[in-house]
Amino acid sequence: MSFAVVGETSLIECCFGTAPTPLTVLPDRTVMAEGMLMGNITDFIPLANIMGFILCISLANPEVLSATISAGGVLVPMPCVPVTTDPWISEAIDVMVTEGPALDQTSTVICLWAGLIFITEPGNFSVEVP
Repeated sequence: MSFAVVGETSLIECCFGTAPTPLTVLPDRTVMAEGMLMGNITDFIPLANIMGFILCISLANPEVLSATISAGGVLVPMPCVPVTTDPWISEAIDVMVTEGPALDQTSTVICLWAGLIFITEPGNFSVEVP
C-alpha cells in the first residue's frame, strides 16, 4: 500500500477559512522522507503546527457571530485563530513517525468553531507500507 505522507512542505485548508496555510512540523521531529520532516497525528497544536487561515467565516466562532450580529446579520469574517483540541485522524495508522501515526493525504482534524481542516497538498513523496 502506498501513502502520500505529509511533511513540512504541505498545505492545509479549513472549510471556514479564507486561505490555505502551511502545516508546521516542529524541528524536534526525527523522521524524514526525501529530506523533509514528516508530520504525525500530534501535529495539531494551534499557532504552533496549525496557523490561522487568514479569516474565519464560521458562525460557531463567537467573534464572527458577534461581528455579524453587530452588522445586522451580514456575515463579517474575523481573523482566524484555529482551536484544535484533538489529534488528526489518519488512515496511515501503521506508519509510525516519532511515536505517532503519520499524517497522510486523507488526514483531517476538527476546529472547535466547526471547521474541517484537511490536507490540500501533502508534499511530493510517498511511502510503501508492507
